Amino acid sequence: MGVVVGLGEVLWDVFPDRKLLGGAPANFAFHAKQLGHEGIVVSRVGNDAAGREILRELSIRGVPTESIQVDPVRPTGTVQVTVASDGVPSFVITPDVAWDYLAAEPALVELMKRADAVCFGTLAQRSPTSRSTIETLLDGAGGMKVFDINLRQNFWSPELIERGLRRSQVAKLNEDELETLQRLELAPSSGNTVTCCRALLKKYGLRLVALTRASRGALLVADDQVVDHPGVQVRVADGVGAGDAFAAAMVDALLKGRALVEVAGFANRIGAYVASQPGAMPILPEDYVRG
Repeated sequence: MGVVVGLGEVLWDVFPDRKLLGGAPANFAFHAKQLGHEGIVVSRVGNDAAGREILRELSIRGVPTESIQVDPVRPTGTVQVTVASDGVPSFVITPDVAWDYLAAEPALVELMKRADAVCFGTLAQRSPTSRSTIETLLDGAGGMKVFDINLRQNFWSPELIERGLRRSQVAKLNEDELETLQRLELAPSSGNTVTCCRALLKKYGLRLVALTRASRGALLVADDQVVDHPGVQVRVADGVGAGDAFAAAMVDALLKGRALVEVAGFANRIGAYVASQPGAMPILPEDYVRG
């Protein structure tokens, strides 16, 4: 199996009644590990109790922590999460935390050279330090680069989105994010959704655009193929991390060379299961892992 890296933030998702391990890259790497890959988190935590607890929790889950740096000054990241009645979460993200200062250490540069896939987003690039590091690491990566656009609060810009798209082969976004790209004129606002996704492919030299649509499944658009998958209906628990699980399953299926229709079905199935469970990192049932 492959070396699959989640590059960016690792943090605590703090709900009104509980605290759960999270951060999109960490969620992605954990699910990639469940699917049989060497799932690795590249991030930074504080030298505090919360950071030590993150390292311990990841180790318990079988995720290596050697690529997670420890910041001597800044605190471990946290996010305040509230969940609406329909299961859709909203987030308030603490600024100026450890993962804003990720450094391009030689070991990380070497890791990127052997990675089969790397998934990254916009949030971890909100500070100049981490943005420079992430771009350096991506420029040295030899495997498939997946940009999970993942817009949060005001921690992004049109320039940041474009830079990420140009560094990627695969782009994943949801319908709200697609509307944002259209509003910013990064994607055409006329024509149907498939036409819009194809325009993104051409403009940024992408191999695949994956548009997630919550309970309505996902649309996968490649140069020569379109798959419109209706999704898997479940009772949603909190929805946190479902998109990250979708991304991990999509990468797993792409690395295995599966047909695009199989990629869509498998990714939707895994994403739906995670949406049906509390938190971003539930254990997948064995029959799900087998695909």
